[in-house]
Amino acid sequence: MLYLAQARKNEFLDQYQLRLLARQEADNLWVIIPEEAFILLGKGNTMSEKLLVLVELAESGDIEKLEEASDWVLNLVQTYLSAGMSPQDLQQEVERAESWRQSLTLQNQDLARRSLELEARREQIQALEESIKRERNFSQRESQGES
Repeated sequence: MLYLAQARKNEFLDQYQLRLLARQEADNLWVIIPEEAFILLGKGNTMSEKLLVLVELAESGDIEKLEEASDWVLNLVQTYLSAGMSPQDLQQEVERAESWRQSLTLQNQDLARRSLELEARREQIQALEESIKRERNFSQRESQGES
């Protein structure tokens, strides 16, 4: 699993550690890690204090890959922030998309209801046609019986 982390020196253990800040849940979905979670790097590993890194962890918790996050952060800035969108703008877009989703759901429900109503009317018309046919046949048999 991929994490955004920050390098810090653990003075007590005299070694560097990574504080996990966020975890990737899907391609464009990250979740902030609210509690403090750390991974020790070992005595021989040194890093710049407060350096942001991307770290891929195995299920066992072992570090599989570690890279500086500068290019990743610049890509985020270029992709999401260079258009001048503020977090409020993004929130409004999310709200607008949710409103569209709800509207489409209501329209879909209305179409389904109308479809059921049309089907019921069609069945009523078919039953009425059958009833008329039976009455005609009965009337024809009666008129033929009279003659």
